[in-house]
Amino acid sequence: MSHKLRVRRVWISLIGSTVVAGAVLVAQERAPQTESIRAADLRADLFFLAGDALQGRLTGTPTNLLAGDYLKSRFERMGLKPAGPGGSFFQEYNLAIATLGDGNGLRVVRAGGPTLKLKPGQDYYPHRFSASGSAGGTIVFAGFGITAADRGYDDYRGDVRGKIVLVLNHEPGERDPNSLFDGVVTAESSSPLRKALFAQDKGAAGILFVDDVHNHPGPANFEASAATYWPPKPPRIERFTLATWMDRVRIPAAEISPALADTLLQSTGKTLADLARSSETSTGTTPVAIAGIETEITAAVNRHVVPDRNVVAAVEGSDPKLKDEAIIVCAHFDHNGADGDQIFNGADDDGSGTVGLLEIAEAYALAAHTGQRPRRSVIFAAWNSEERGLLGAWAFTERPTWPLDRIVAVLNMDMIGRNEEVQEGGGARFRGLDLQTAESNQNAVNVIGSSRSADLKAAVGDANRQIGLEIKLRYDNN
Repeated sequence: MSHKLRVRRVWISLIGSTVVAGAVLVAQERAPQTESIRAADLRADLFFLAGDALQGRLTGTPTNLLAGDYLKSRFERMGLKPAGPGGSFFQEYNLAIATLGDGNGLRVVRAGGPTLKLKPGQDYYPHRFSASGSAGGTIVFAGFGITAADRGYDDYRGDVRGKIVLVLNHEPGERDPNSLFDGVVTAESSSPLRKALFAQDKGAAGILFVDDVHNHPGPANFEASAATYWPPKPPRIERFTLATWMDRVRIPAAEISPALADTLLQSTGKTLADLARSSETSTGTTPVAIAGIETEITAAVNRHVVPDRNVVAAVEGSDPKLKDEAIIVCAHFDHNGADGDQIFNGADDDGSGTVGLLEIAEAYALAAHTGQRPRRSVIFAAWNSEERGLLGAWAFTERPTWPLDRIVAVLNMDMIGRNEEVQEGGGARFRGLDLQTAESNQNAVNVIGSSRSADLKAAVGDANRQIGLEIKLRYDNN
């Protein structure tokens, strides 16, 4: 499981529980066909999807396609309605990867001084999402480079048209649980690609990024970071993004070293650390012009398209009005592939959620065959490429097969096949979590998103009265 997604109104996720036969969300009375959910069926599907033959279901591989075909055949056999475009069970979209082209360059012209020709991999490197081309102009420092009208925040309270903007990585209040963004969880608006689009929308000719050194002090090994970003050998797992996102970026974008940033900022009389600290506001900043310096960026980044797809099915609601609204029940079926003889089977992450999705879908299908339909329509979505950045779910929001404003809830299941364990020294993944053992979490369900939806929190509590699991509402801000 990785990253985070909020789809329109409410989003809730279940992780880290023991699979219990018959444990599905119900209202005050038992849902129809709950008895069809059997441990033996879950096990059979899981042993196929997470078996060695599927080689870890990595994005862009034949075995990932095979997993999608299997899910499609299961939905089709259940008699569910296709929920993809053109009456298909597949929602197709494109991913993109990038390779470094020839001719990347960065020049800095100082008034009355020599022209600096910077070295790629030492002073700067282009971002993977960068557009190819050249742009030049004066430089302005624009804080964190974020525009978020819904939060009353804007780092572009000034004119940056035709200029090269220099912005900080990450976001203000990065370690503040009460941050106006998303607390200590990384906000989507702070991603570099989003910041490039913010700058582009404001008319900037290009964008440079630099570390927020006030939040990440200490010596930086920029050359090592550049070599990690653009490794000399292709990585085992490619760095994917959505092609639709990458296609929107029309300006060159590059990362520069903190040392170069301090050189650029000399005429302001302030250091990078000074300006970074002054950017920690709750409303945004006014861009600071950097006098006496112009720069020219040339980016050469090759974009390569990789087809991808989700698997989507539906059962139509029974209420003449409410059937136009939908609830999504979902899980992701991709994982991390294989490295030689080592297979990353992904039985829990998220084979467990995927087989849970299949069993829930089958219960709904069996009930529909006997005339017992839900009032609202229900979409069953098996997302792809979640491990690559929630890309299948993001692709759905880019070109939804159901109007987003008529999706009233999303129930996502990720890692419901084992009891959570948090060992001492567990690292950043478990930042801020208490030590936990499998025994302490036996028959427990972690529910994420309850702070965003009182209705779904109540529904989970109502359903659990008949089941008796321990509901743990503890991960919303981790």
